[in-house]
Amino acid sequence: MSVAGRTCCASSLPSWTLLFWTSLAVIVPVIITLWCSAQRSKRKTHMKDFFRKSKHGWHYTDLFNKPTYCCVCSQHILQGAFCDCCGVCADEQCLRRADRSLTCKEIMAPSSPGGAMEHRWVRGNVPLASYCAVCKQQCGTQPKLCDFRCVWCQATVHDDCMDSLPDADQCDLGEFHSLIIPPHYLYRVNKLRRRHPDEYSKLASSCGSGWTPVLVLANTRSGNNMGEVLLGEFRTLLNPVQVFDLSELTPSKALQLCTLLPPGSVRVLVCGGDGTVGWVLDAIDTMKLKGQDQFMPRVTILPLGTGNDLSNTLGWGAGYAGEIPVEQVLRNVLDAEVVKMDRWKVQVASKGLYFRKPKVLSMNNYFSVGPDALMALSFHTHREKTPSFFSSRIINKAVYFLYGTKDCLVQECKDLDKKIELELDGERVALPSLEGIIVCNIGYWGGGCRLWEGMGDEPCPPTRLDDGLLEVVGVFGSFHCAQIQVKLANPVRLGQAHTVRLVLKSSKMPMQVDGEPWAQGPCTITITHKTQALMLYHSSEQTDDDDDESSASETESGTVRRR
Repeated sequence: MSVAGRTCCASSLPSWTLLFWTSLAVIVPVIITLWCSAQRSKRKTHMKDFFRKSKHGWHYTDLFNKPTYCCVCSQHILQGAFCDCCGVCADEQCLRRADRSLTCKEIMAPSSPGGAMEHRWVRGNVPLASYCAVCKQQCGTQPKLCDFRCVWCQATVHDDCMDSLPDADQCDLGEFHSLIIPPHYLYRVNKLRRRHPDEYSKLASSCGSGWTPVLVLANTRSGNNMGEVLLGEFRTLLNPVQVFDLSELTPSKALQLCTLLPPGSVRVLVCGGDGTVGWVLDAIDTMKLKGQDQFMPRVTILPLGTGNDLSNTLGWGAGYAGEIPVEQVLRNVLDAEVVKMDRWKVQVASKGLYFRKPKVLSMNNYFSVGPDALMALSFHTHREKTPSFFSSRIINKAVYFLYGTKDCLVQECKDLDKKIELELDGERVALPSLEGIIVCNIGYWGGGCRLWEGMGDEPCPPTRLDDGLLEVVGVFGSFHCAQIQVKLANPVRLGQAHTVRLVLKSSKMPMQVDGEPWAQGPCTITITHKTQALMLYHSSEQTDDDDDESSASETESGTVRRR
């Protein structure tokens, strides 16, 4: 071979070697990443299937938020699973052993021979700031698996104090005994030959006087997506059979548990927005149609939605973000008082469609046509397209603000007074130059604004939840709505009525009932009284500097005002 040929081969060899190693450096990490991703997906599917079959309520976590120890091997763990019902924790290697050897809360079990309920102890991982029931010193302070907690009464005891615990075998279910459905009650109900309300009342005597069990219905898709966390916290404090995820079970099915409890004793805590509350109230109306009136529960709210006007009206606040523990939420439920709230039927009969049944909707809060319904419709349309973007209450309100600003410039609902006719109790009302009409049943509107009272500079009849009257107001546009919300303007008060009728003569207008919007062509809308729901009112302390809000809130509750 010539010298030139040997030189060419020598120069080409390093270039091919470099190309090979460069390709290898790129391809190998990609292959490893794809393999890890496939294994992670396979492992996730396997774990999900395992959790589904388990009697525990396992939840996997990549990092525990406090020092945690495995209940099987007693070693410190960062990554593993915990049961949100009984509090058992285990690392991944001990998970199957924990599932076999450590029992969870039993939702149904016989009582002890003496009639008392026994403690159900779980060792280790006691809540922070827990104190021993015997020596009153703090528990869980040692860096190891130590001390005990009862999954029913939440009592904590040191290892050394367990033998000194008075009535060691008797559990009184703790602070929330009047809200918990004991497992022995369901066991006895299951043994009954005759399912009759009188039999349930007899069994309830074993649960103590003033027993008012609470059912928790949570919408995990509402507001800040806190529903999943709340479900776990309520399962820890209550019987897991009392806690329902509305993404897995409808309210109608969940409320069937009321028919196994003493009539008139049940309270329902709805964790969600106003739409979720309306869903539950519709399910209660279905109970009436089935002849189950005597089992109707009292409804209270933990507001997780965006507007939460009904929750605000009933004294439960404008939104929950974990600022108070769930223990305090249950205490507030215990202290709440029963009030009646009007519910309304909204019939929408489209013009020209005489052979089609009118659309029938239930209304708790308000009906509106105009700019606020347009904002709700735009928000709803975009949320349906990208639901993951609208998971924060702050983002939701910011999007509403943007749509309102846009409508201030476009004015899509102008000249509404020329397109619509309004009748209050059969009398035609002359309309000024409006862009929107709002028909209210409750005191709050638009995420916390007292619409009917306005700034309080003009005398007006008070609003009440149970008077069978609707308050009807008009607005001049989106900018006017914004002024009303910051108390720089008042709405146009059009009157109060038992029956409201609106006739949309031409064009298509946005409408909404309790935040559920749609675009409607020419039609006739008739709003009439439907029924009354039993709600729970919370007399919370006022933190605002607006004293008028406090007095107005008492006025609208009806029962509170009469007292």
